[in-house]
Amino acid sequence: MSVDRVEEAEAGIDSEAMTADTAVRTYAVAPGVRLNVRNGPGTSFGIVRVLPEGTRVPIFCQTPGTTVSGPYGTTAIWDNIDNGQYVSDAYVHTGTDGYVASRCA
Repeated sequence: MSVDRVEEAEAGIDSEAMTADTAVRTYAVAPGVRLNVRNGPGTSFGIVRVLPEGTRVPIFCQTPGTTVSGPYGTTAIWDNIDNGQYVSDAYVHTGTDGYVASRCA
């Protein structure tokens, strides 16, 4: 499994964070979850780091991968949050079951 469940809490609200010259939308990781970040879009890929509870992540692009069930449903969508780093969309509060960013190339 790609996460450690700690406790349930109310879902976070999406916000926009400003960078030097562009707005980057960030999304809340499910409350009470320490989320594994993998080097590819699936549970068979290696873990590169673990996000602490309360983290917000940008989504640069999305791609299909391993189907995962989590607090926000069951999905095969994986979110690219940094260069070569992916998390399952089932653990990210995007407000929809579909894509919120372009597909990764």
